[in-house]
Amino acid sequence: MTFVFDIDGTICFQGKPLTAGIIEALEHCTKQGHRVIFASARPIRDLLPVLPKKMHTYEMVGGNGAFIAKDGLIETPYFFDEHTVKTIRALIGQYELAYLLDSHWDYSYTGSHEHPIYRKIDPHKLANNVPLEKLSEIVKMVLFPGAYEDQILPVLKELPVHVYQHGEEQIIDISPQGVDKWQGLKALGVEKNGYIAFGNDANDISMFTHAREGVCVGDHEALRAVATVHVSCHEEAVVAAILERAHASKALR
Repeated sequence: MTFVFDIDGTICFQGKPLTAGIIEALEHCTKQGHRVIFASARPIRDLLPVLPKKMHTYEMVGGNGAFIAKDGLIETPYFFDEHTVKTIRALIGQYELAYLLDSHWDYSYTGSHEHPIYRKIDPHKLANNVPLEKLSEIVKMVLFPGAYEDQILPVLKELPVHVYQHGEEQIIDISPQGVDKWQGLKALGVEKNGYIAFGNDANDISMFTHAREGVCVGDHEALRAVATVHVSCHEEAVVAAILERAHASKALR
């Protein structure tokens, strides 16, 4: 069986590296012969620091589907078209928005160093924070709307993009149209109803919709609506859910 894991809030808590208990549970999956894939809103660059080095060659979906990685090699099959970039840059200028824009590897960040998202950006200093105009192809965007969310969202809805709103972090997460975690999984050869997904947020809905089983970690209302199982957002509950399915799915490999 294929197991797909979102990262933040699902198996990684408060932006810290995976705990020994979670690592042990994931390794148990692989020892049982299961395939393990990580699928995150983070770009691959920011996925690596929270994973143990021995898992850096695991298959990954990053940037909500904009990046895929296999055997340590990263591909970026999707990026924003020129008109979309121009329109969003105009919004940034008009409302003086802070932002995080990601290219294949480097990025441009102008937000506060106090914001929770800052701790997750390139903590090992593997890339460069460059001016927006220095980014060649932009594959993922995060906007900090402040008081202008109602003015920004109607413009975004007219563009060929996917928009995810994260109220707790007060950010708008934007991916190119047709890009979501399910598309990233398909690019890795994952088949519909052929995997078990673990997630905690709206950007996990696409992969839950096509999963054999969706395990919702925490209380996200929209995700729970498409999940088959709900567990609390505590490490012990998540570990138990992983191990239970690793054993129960053994005959389905």
